[in-house]
Amino acid sequence: MGSYDIAIVGSGFGGSLLAMIARRAGRSVLMLEKGQHPRFAIGESSTPLSNLLLEEIATRYDLPRLKPLTKWGTWQRSYPHLACGLKRGFSFYYHTAGAPASGFDRERQLLVAASPNDSISDTHWYRAEFDHFLVREAEEMGVDYLDRVALSRMTESADGVTVEGVRFGQPVVFQSKFLIDATGPRGFVHRALGLPEAALPDYPQTQALYTHFSNVERVRQPAGQTENPPYPPDDAALHHVFDGGWIWVLRFNNGLTSAGVAATDSLSHRLRFEEGGAAWGRLLDLLPSVKEQFGAAKAELPFVHARRPSFLTSAVAGERWAMLPSAAAFVDPLLSTGFPLTLLGVSRLGEIITQDWDSLQFAHRIENYAAQTQKEALAAARLIGALYATMDNFPLFVSISLLYFAAASFAETARRLDKHQLASSFLLCDDPVFGPACARLCQQARLVRTQTESRDLTTAILQAIEPFNVAGLGEADRRNWFPADPGDLTRAAGKLGVTQDEILRLIEQCGLAISS
Repeated sequence: MGSYDIAIVGSGFGGSLLAMIARRAGRSVLMLEKGQHPRFAIGESSTPLSNLLLEEIATRYDLPRLKPLTKWGTWQRSYPHLACGLKRGFSFYYHTAGAPASGFDRERQLLVAASPNDSISDTHWYRAEFDHFLVREAEEMGVDYLDRVALSRMTESADGVTVEGVRFGQPVVFQSKFLIDATGPRGFVHRALGLPEAALPDYPQTQALYTHFSNVERVRQPAGQTENPPYPPDDAALHHVFDGGWIWVLRFNNGLTSAGVAATDSLSHRLRFEEGGAAWGRLLDLLPSVKEQFGAAKAELPFVHARRPSFLTSAVAGERWAMLPSAAAFVDPLLSTGFPLTLLGVSRLGEIITQDWDSLQFAHRIENYAAQTQKEALAAARLIGALYATMDNFPLFVSISLLYFAAASFAETARRLDKHQLASSFLLCDDPVFGPACARLCQQARLVRTQTESRDLTTAILQAIEPFNVAGLGEADRRNWFPADPGDLTRAAGKLGVTQDEILRLIEQCGLAISS
């Protein structure tokens, strides 16, 4: 029997990061893994806020080897052997099922740039190599790591938590003062304690189907398009949106592309997602433009069918344990919300372990962490549920998405200005103005039935985001192409309570003024 201060179950990036933080705080740490690395995993697309949170963690806990992973340029210089993808922004293309293959006019596009150049761009994490790298880093710091451990039981006592299982056919038992579940949705603690699931209000039942491909073509641009988009649209998180669902396409620099579909139950049943590759083929038959992109593609791994990807547990933490956000809840890959939610959880739990271990405040702070984790999961579900409700109305879908982009860009800028109090919660859900407005507008989106109602809601959304809009979002003359323009930040200085000179210094520090 091994005894530790902290046991972490699951060795994805969140578990490994928290293990490193706990070691920096002087805790003894055991990390347990059911499988072994390298392994296939999705959840691959970072965002500006995600990379900033990772950078903050690396700085605060003296983890200098992680800092290069926060930008495309530094990643390529420091770790060229680790596969990743270039992510310049979020690209959306709208499809009408059965329409002939064609390019996409501006009314059926939404391009939101996240960086002005490749050097400081975000990345897609090829999780097989990225997660493995972090596990090795944790081991180098003194984290005890065991893989191929099948846990079956968890027992709480006054002294901590005991977990039991099997490794290589032999029983194993481990004790810790505190346990952290980093195993993902419906993971170890949820099953071991028999916790019921909680509801995601107003969120549709969905399914997902996905794998990794080779030989995926780039999207064909409209003939005669004379204007250059703000970035190459495929060097991004590419979304193909249609009534009832959407397809993601994420390119890596090792020749592989992550692609999959998330769709409502009705469409999933009609296409028979349980049949894997055959269902993917039927989906492509409905979307000729996407079929053209995947004409020469080959699935390099078996298709995975997720019958119920969305999830919310009824209890995020107990007296002697806590779940990472990735184990407590999952909504949908849309908008890449999983990464920032997980990294916020890592940051918060890391702070509690560092500041309040063995203190009287520890239990209270864990309770607050649990409540915040659940609140933010519900905020993400509310927004993504509204996007599903408007997938047959692309102009309104675009408007709803601006709630996310306004909140995310405001939060990133506020944190870079060391004004964390302006953006302490995901999607600004704790902000007394933006939080309630976002919830109300998402609810209204589900009730829209006419073009007039759609236009009125778009107007209301633009009014709601205006005090937080630091990226020129929604400006009509940009016609759904939103570049990463430093001028937008400068003009928005007052919204962040700083001077234009402070914004100019930030732009210089971050490399935002460098042209593509």
